[in-house]
Amino acid sequence: MMNVTLQLPPVLKLTDEQFEQLAAANRNLQLEVTAKGELIIMPPTGGETGNRNFDLSGQLWFWNRQNVLGKAFDSSTGFRLPNGATRSPDASWVKMERWDALTAAQKKKFLPLCPDFAVELVSESDELEDVQEKMQEYIANGLRLGWLINPKDKQVEIYRPNQEVEILQSPCTLQGEDVLPGFILDLQLIFE
Repeated sequence: MMNVTLQLPPVLKLTDEQFEQLAAANRNLQLEVTAKGELIIMPPTGGETGNRNFDLSGQLWFWNRQNVLGKAFDSSTGFRLPNGATRSPDASWVKMERWDALTAAQKKKFLPLCPDFAVELVSESDELEDVQEKMQEYIANGLRLGWLINPKDKQVEIYRPNQEVEILQSPCTLQGEDVLPGFILDLQLIFE
């Protein structure tokens, strides 16, 4: 099943609260809203993608648990970006200082910020160009490091502010650079 994008007329523009209620009422789907107000409906992933996501998130969680430099999030977390879009990366991380600056109420809802780090894993239902646009949107909204992982082609695109996208073919690992110091993502299971 492919992602579906609904064009909402301006008269049906969802408020933040309405979108949160819509997402809560449809927990079996992952929903996002673009900066243009389009509603994107993503079906649950298949087994291979779900397993890859779990491995990726587990590695990030384990590193974060040891280093406690911020908060790590899975694919069910919504981020309300400065441009008005609400996006849910497959895995993400926010520096502790930025997390601590949020109010208790903000922490309970879609987070009103762009993560410092985000990963998008290309699944069978994704169009590569759409995921690349999403990564560019993250960068334009303050992302410091992003990885677009394409298991089918064993390719990784690395996104950094004010730099060209770096493309790696069949890397064994990825480094968290200065954003996630000491984090090394093992791609072996993700590329299987």
